[in-house]
Amino acid sequence: MVSPYCEGYSYMYRVGTAEKSRWKKDLVMDPVSYCLDSPRGPQHFNNIAGGYRPRSVIMPKKVFDFDWRGVLPPRIPMKDLVIYEMHVRGFTMSPDSGCSNPGSYLGIVEKIPYLKSLGVNCVELLPVMEFNETEWDKKNPFTGKPLCQYWGYSTVNFFSPMNRYAVGSDPWSALDEFKTMVRELHRAGIEVFLDVVFNHTAEFGESFLGPGFFSFKGLATETYYITKRGKFHDYTGCGNSVSLNNPIVAEWFHSCIRYWVHEMGIDGFRFDLASEMTRSQDGTPLDSPPAIERITKDPTLRDIKFIAEPWDAVGLYQVGKFPHFGHWGEWNGKYRDCVRKFIKGDQGTMGEFATRICGSADLYQNGRKPFHSINFIVAHDGFSLFDLASYNEKHNQENGENNNDGEKHNNSWNCGLEGETGQNEINTLRHRQCKNFMVALMMSAGTPMILMGDEYCHSKGGNNNAWCQDQQKNYFHWNTSKAGHEMRRFMEKLIDFRKRHKILCRDEFLNSKDIRWHGSKPFKPEWDSGYNFLAFTFVDHQKSDDLYVAFNAGHHHYGLTLPNRQDGRSWYRIIDTNLASPKDFATVGGHSSSAESEFSLHGKMIRALIDF
Repeated sequence: MVSPYCEGYSYMYRVGTAEKSRWKKDLVMDPVSYCLDSPRGPQHFNNIAGGYRPRSVIMPKKVFDFDWRGVLPPRIPMKDLVIYEMHVRGFTMSPDSGCSNPGSYLGIVEKIPYLKSLGVNCVELLPVMEFNETEWDKKNPFTGKPLCQYWGYSTVNFFSPMNRYAVGSDPWSALDEFKTMVRELHRAGIEVFLDVVFNHTAEFGESFLGPGFFSFKGLATETYYITKRGKFHDYTGCGNSVSLNNPIVAEWFHSCIRYWVHEMGIDGFRFDLASEMTRSQDGTPLDSPPAIERITKDPTLRDIKFIAEPWDAVGLYQVGKFPHFGHWGEWNGKYRDCVRKFIKGDQGTMGEFATRICGSADLYQNGRKPFHSINFIVAHDGFSLFDLASYNEKHNQENGENNNDGEKHNNSWNCGLEGETGQNEINTLRHRQCKNFMVALMMSAGTPMILMGDEYCHSKGGNNNAWCQDQQKNYFHWNTSKAGHEMRRFMEKLIDFRKRHKILCRDEFLNSKDIRWHGSKPFKPEWDSGYNFLAFTFVDHQKSDDLYVAFNAGHHHYGLTLPNRQDGRSWYRIIDTNLASPKDFATVGGHSSSAESEFSLHGKMIRALIDF
């Protein structure tokens, strides 16, 4: 508690003396600062005159009296979520957004009708806790423009919303505008998740003292960080690792999560490099990490969704094994890798592909449900969906690291030519592959997540590590091509189809009565054929609207026979990724009857039929 309580004043803590400090500094920020005095407004993002020197601020008490206007959180069951991973600045910063407040929390409010029309019911925001985007001082080798910490995975203060995402001039404007964004998203029936970074801080490690000195280093280095004989352990690749399971740090962490839920209105969290959070004070992984157990068993957080990125930077890989206490979901990296391989045609993947689309029971039938698998094809970190079908190799030269950064093994396929092309045949195949990926995602048991821009086939030019790029490659493009509009229509229809067919939104794992496997002949799957064809029927026990889906991920035509229907029912085509828009997805009530029970699928296509 700062005394006297002087509203609007900024302050710092003086700890010892600079001369005796290990870091030669004695001023630190309050690690529980609800807002900071730092540059405000999107116009100052990566454009901070005089350097980044944040200070804690004493807020007016009225700031905590935000008017939620009776709007309550949607509390959507996990099994019914469709998550949209997005960047606050990137979503509306492009000039073609038409927003009056581009690059801000309020910019998202202006675009809520778009999110509603797409059909997503949850947004997952890349980091919004205050960070110093200017900490990266390299320049784009082609343009000479400064690069930056664009994504925000380098937290300066964990209680303060990012000031450069607010448009108001007061130090506490970010709090008010952030809450306004949350309230209006909730009003529209959209939940708000935060991507949070509790594995490391922006204070870097042993040798980085300048802008990497804010609070924890000066207050108690060996309390807040995992160290050995005064040296930082680095399980994150960022110079330090937070000692989250130290009792003092665990209490601070718990209070932070409660604050973002109870004061800021957040519905869920995705924890970056969450496996680091399982480590003890000496770095040993724990089966029941106290910090994770503490927030999971807090009764006031029982309705909050927790999602782990279940790995760290040094090889602790916990997909399917993250300490979950029956509650935590996981980014399913095995789902991502398998579906990429199968759709591009890798042999030997059919059996695992079947397991993944059924909810990854091999990973999550351990006290969890199918929806604890967060299924995704791409995310912010890596290729965009369209680039996954356009590049065999990463092209990260603009990052200034001689293309040495970014993942080398992407399981991508360029459809015959590397990068951008004017060849219609290749572009048509690429768009079809994007549709194939999305059909696989939306037909899978689990919770689907899509990346901002994938609904119109956004390209980042083959950059699979665009963390430092504040430019059009990371911005959402509101004026897109004809093909982009067609892809968006397809995505809208696909999301709506999933939400209307509850057999796709499962809270129990599939058994032999729920799904029937097929090959070229009904009920005769060809697991050992060496060709990537797989078909199945989801059995609807309630409405009897069975769903037949056939994947031909190979390059050749494949003939097949549909299962017979009874009681005068017939199969109706709903999806055919080989057809041009709008025939690729039939409108409700406009299903196209299958003329024959036997037909042939072209290579690289999916067809889905429903019976009535």
